[in-house]
Amino acid sequence: MLHFKRFLLPALTLLFLAVQAIAQQPERIIFESVQIFDGRSETLSTPSSVLVEGNIIQLISTDINPEDYPDAMRIDGEGFTLMPGLIDVHVHLTFGALSMENMMNPNMSMDTTAPIIAEQSSNMLMRGFTAVRDVGGPIFEIKAAIDEGVFPGPRVWPSGATISQTAGHGDFRMPHERSRRFFGEPSRAELLGATFIADGRDEVLTAVRENLRFGASQIKLMAGGGTSSAYDPVDVTQYTLDEMRAAVEAAEDWGTYVMVHAYTPRAIQRAIEAGVKVIEHGQLLDEETIRMMVENDVWLSSQVLRESTPDMDPLRVEKRKPVMEGQAKVWPLIKEHGVKIGFGTDFLFEPDLNVEQNNSILQLLEWFEPHEMLKIVTYNNARMLDLSGMRSPFQGRLGVVEEGALADLLLVKGDVLRNPDLIADPENNFLIIMKDGKIYKNLTEDQQE
Repeated sequence: MLHFKRFLLPALTLLFLAVQAIAQQPERIIFESVQIFDGRSETLSTPSSVLVEGNIIQLISTDINPEDYPDAMRIDGEGFTLMPGLIDVHVHLTFGALSMENMMNPNMSMDTTAPIIAEQSSNMLMRGFTAVRDVGGPIFEIKAAIDEGVFPGPRVWPSGATISQTAGHGDFRMPHERSRRFFGEPSRAELLGATFIADGRDEVLTAVRENLRFGASQIKLMAGGGTSSAYDPVDVTQYTLDEMRAAVEAAEDWGTYVMVHAYTPRAIQRAIEAGVKVIEHGQLLDEETIRMMVENDVWLSSQVLRESTPDMDPLRVEKRKPVMEGQAKVWPLIKEHGVKIGFGTDFLFEPDLNVEQNNSILQLLEWFEPHEMLKIVTYNNARMLDLSGMRSPFQGRLGVVEEGALADLLLVKGDVLRNPDLIADPENNFLIIMKDGKIYKNLTEDQQE
């Protein structure tokens, strides 16, 4: 936490002052004349009013009388869409904010990068993402700073350091760094809280419990090869069944779950056998494994990946080729078989890409109708967050606009079901961004208390 209080840039200090101003908002806010996308319906509601009291949606009705709430802020929705805040279930708030140049700098520390991370986290909220699941990296101080109002940002479900076998997808050691087990020194990535390199049941148990000790709401394990790591080919399977079961047992003892990074059927089938609840990525899935996922109530959290980006390392581009080939086949299959689907963006080490977060959602339109797409990034993703159970850092219902739910809301300038492209331009089209009943952005002209 001290990193973020001591090293905020002047621009972020202004954001901090804006957060303090939020505390002056009225206890009650009424959205008038809005058409509601409730998170799962195929159509918008008839023009309605929505009463928010504190951080809860208290009433949805076609005939709320504002005179019954004289102290309320009234917002004229002008017939626009009121919908749940967007949710991204695969982000790295630290690694997504930093470039590879930042990461390779020997002077890199949380002190030097705190302002960058804070600014990118604030920008994410301003893109309408009111909740995210951070799936690996130094996160606990970031989350604490957001929760305490040091700077704006989304709700964060933190995983903490990724857990990887030696030569696994989370083995971020430089060539000169030797094994901690044999040579006694943790790697720089481990010291920064980016990863645990853990081999054998005992080390896996310790790594899981260490993350839970710091407040992890779920655990991220590397079960197969990756495209952004140097040592492991995409096709390899990582962690033995016993090691993976150890992670699941430790997480379940704390009432939460394990998700795994995996692409191939072999890695995913092993994870399912171990009791893993969520598969991250999965672009090389086959029908047999998809059926196993459905039978075992296992979620898929995936992305629509690009072949390359301007700053992507050529080795990474080459490693992605089989994943890209599998991607086009997998999305229709998982929809056909009824796999529980979540969506996340997974931007890494290319901060310039972060502005594409909203536009990435629209890539789902190749396989899904607009209401299905929006359901995935609101209702579905919120149900995945619910898997954390009592380890969830926020108790309450998200991803829906219904009475009793938490007030994470967007007022969008238009009909998002007829024109889903609206979400790709949050700066102009998101008139209101509300998180936890507090308005962080307001472009409406007609408002009164």
